[in-house]
Amino acid sequence: MQEMGNLPGMTREETGPEKSEGSPAGSRGRPIGMLRRESNGETAMQNSFHQPVDAAKVPRFAGHATFMRLPAVESAEGLDIALVGIPWDGGTTNRAGARHGPREVRSASSLMRSTHHASKTEPFRIANIADVGDLPINPIDLMDALKLIEAGMRSVVEAGALPLAVGGDHLTTLPVLRAVAASRPVGLIQFDAHSDTNDTYFGDNPYTHGTPFRRAIEENLIDPHRTVQIGIRGSIYAPDEHDWALKQGIRIIYMEEFIERGVAAVMAEVHRIVGDAPTYVTFDIDAIDPSMAPGTGTPELGGFSTREAQHLVRLLEGVDIVGADVVEVSPPFDLAGMTSLAGATIMFELLCIMARLAACRRNGMPATSR
Repeated sequence: MQEMGNLPGMTREETGPEKSEGSPAGSRGRPIGMLRRESNGETAMQNSFHQPVDAAKVPRFAGHATFMRLPAVESAEGLDIALVGIPWDGGTTNRAGARHGPREVRSASSLMRSTHHASKTEPFRIANIADVGDLPINPIDLMDALKLIEAGMRSVVEAGALPLAVGGDHLTTLPVLRAVAASRPVGLIQFDAHSDTNDTYFGDNPYTHGTPFRRAIEENLIDPHRTVQIGIRGSIYAPDEHDWALKQGIRIIYMEEFIERGVAAVMAEVHRIVGDAPTYVTFDIDAIDPSMAPGTGTPELGGFSTREAQHLVRLLEGVDIVGADVVEVSPPFDLAGMTSLAGATIMFELLCIMARLAACRRNGMPATSR
């Protein structure tokens, strides 16, 4: 797999008064950073994009809680990546609480710094990123909530920003896909303990956090032949529970296969499955073992370590990501904030990949590795 490599125009050159960290670039999310062509053909940044509050100047426990300590803006207009909260868990069938996920992940994300230690990516220098707040939801009306989430996410997509959302239970991904995949079906990379392709629960109820990807296939939002689920494990309702998904063409990589093959081999197959076409990435925090992420609605033993999860996400580089989410962080079941920290860390890993993708697009470089 070919990496994107060094990107032109990734360093910032200040041409005026330095913009203070955390200050808004514009009331509607417009970047104040502009690119100009250098004599050597590369691009340099004038001024800057939105920057997070510097923890060396303002302590992490102070100030407003936003994703990555970035400015809060009113809309996604002018953004490359919009960080979005979806505080809704109306599809949860057992342990509710993921509605509190966005708030606690925002708090935990104060521990993220500005540079990825391994890739050296500086996401806030190469892409314009901000927290656009929480989408409107209805906590007592499931169908209305799905409509509200779809409408809110559609405004992000129509503004031209890549959405990176934090749920919320996994049903929130369905209305997000309705917005992201409105014009064509997308591929899906799903890190999860559960397939979430069941049909109905509690009678004939089709909308729960165990059904979103069955509905997404039925609505032609995702291409099942470009869908791969990694980390599936745990007891199931019946021997044929996953038969429907397999018959549609979904590639299910059970945890046992993952352990045998390893991260690199599995992710190489993931790239072959989704190819160069637009793809959505969803990370259910219960993919991680509950010893490291206990705060979730349906924990399953035998999951990824947090280190494995980070490595998996890093190997998404080269995928044409059109949106992503981290879901099912349920703070009421958390211990010492460790699940919220895991969610914030996976979010930062995704953000670095997406920021490089956005920077490639802006600089006219290929967005994928193929």
